Formats: sequence, structure tokens, C-alpha cells
Amino acid sequence: MSLVVALGGNALGRGTAAEQLATLRDTCAVLVPLLREGEVVITHGNGPQVGNELLRQERAADEVPPLPLYLAVAQTQAEIGALIEAELSAAASRPVACLLTHVRVDPDDPAFGDPTKPSGPFYSEAEARALERDRGWQLVEDSGRGFRRVVPSPRPLDVVELESIRALVATGAIVVACGGGGIPVVSRNGHLKGVDAVIDKDRASTLLATRLGADRLVILTAVPAVYRNYRKSNQQELRELSATDAEELLPGLAEGSMRPKVESAIDFARSGGETLITSFEALEEALAGDAGTTIR
Repeated sequence: MSLVVALGGNALGRGTAAEQLATLRDTCAVLVPLLREGEVVITHGNGPQVGNELLRQERAADEVPPLPLYLAVAQTQAEIGALIEAELSAAASRPVACLLTHVRVDPDDPAFGDPTKPSGPFYSEAEARALERDRGWQLVEDSGRGFRRVVPSPRPLDVVELESIRALVATGAIVVACGGGGIPVVSRNGHLKGVDAVIDKDRASTLLATRLGADRLVILTAVPAVYRNYRKSNQQELRELSATDAEELLPGLAEGSMRPKVESAIDFARSGGETLITSFEALEEALAGDAGTTIR
């Protein structure tokens, strides 16, 4: 059995490094049953960590030039990967390797003309207008909390380090890769160039699972399963779905939350794999078939 496990943002939580490490320790304990499955690759989100990194850069901008967004993604890949590797090595009793991963996107992806992914700290309206003028950013009002930069979220095309990941997996190592959806790059004149964008972690995980020929994709998130009519009086937990059944659910799923997870599962099912969507807390039951949603 070969599988890719996609950890949601709640795998690390927020707060200090010590607090994140404590949360991650609990996460790794939950993952132990999956580590017996054979070939294992772990991916992870990085939203809170990228937000923190961008805020640090803003606060120090008068003394240290801010880095582009794609390098903030790279920094948090390394930061989170180091924490996962340290904790997972103890829990798994097998080698763990963390690999900085670039993911190629299309420079003509429509997302570059219509940025929608919020990223970074909140700003006042006056600050937002100044950033639009001085840096060429696009900022939008976010739920009454202030203004945030929005960036493109293009579809992933290729995992640049795919063969390196494959080689590490062949040694028996658990590989941590495609953190935060991967460092977004485009190919120009034979060179890779970083771009300011955020690749959806679940879509990148699906691409990686497909290219590796994995049997199973496990997407761990904040809720135990996929629901029809979520948070309504007629809410229904769904245990098993075909790709066609899952596709019919899409209009009723939250964009930027459960919808990309189910879309990713549909894509993976149509490439021959199956996806389990569940929470950390329900994982043991889900592996026994008593919780979670399997899409195949």
C-alpha cells in the first residue's frame, strides 16, 4: 500500500514554536497507524505560518527588505518540515526526510488575472490603498476585519522534485514534501522562476499522489467527514461516494474549505485512486470504516 497524507492547518495549530510542537506531537501520535501502510508521503498546509512570516516582514520592513511571497512559502516549508521530521522520526521508528519542493504552474493560468486567495496580515483601508499604490498589490475587505492582500491560486502542473521524492520513498523513508502546496514556479528559458502565488495544498497533494501512483490519498481536516447540507437541520454525514456522486455535491460545498478537498478527491478517483477525508480525531474510526468519507 502506498499513500499520501495531507495534513490540514490544524495539524500544527497556531502560537509559539513550543505550542505548535505540542500540537504536532499529538498529530504524529494519531498518524502512527498510517505509518505501517508501506510507502508514505506527507504533505501539509502552511497558512498561519506564512501569515506570521509576512507579518514579521512587514514589522521589520524599515530595516530589512521584505521577501517575495514565494520565498515565504519556502521558509515555512523548511520550518514546518523540521518540526514534522523531528516528531515523526520518534513516532515512526523509520527514517523521515523533508524535501523543499517546487511546483510548476502555468504563467497563463487565469488565476493570475483574478487573484482571490487572501494572504498575510490585515491592514486599515488607508494602509491598503498605500500598498496598492506603492507595491501594486490587490487588497480586498475581509469580513469586516480589515483589508488583506489577495494573490493568485493557480492549478499545479508538475512537482519539480518528483524523482527525488520517488527515490527517497524507495529507500523506505517517510517523505515530507509539497508543504503549503509547494513553492510556486514557472519555467522561463529553461530556468525556474518563483512567482507570488499560493497553490492549494490539496490539489498539489492530489497531483503528487497521482504522479507517484499512490493507492490512497488521506486528507485530514477539521471535520470528521463530508456532509450534505452542512450545519443545517437536515445535515447528513456521507460515508462512501463515487466520483459522480461527489461531483453532484460540489455546488453546496464551501469554496476555499471543503470544496477543493472534494474536487481533489474526484480527480484522484478518476486517476484510479481512492481518497479518505476525515479529521485527526476520527482517523482511527475512519480507518476501520466507521467514520470519514471515502471517494473512489
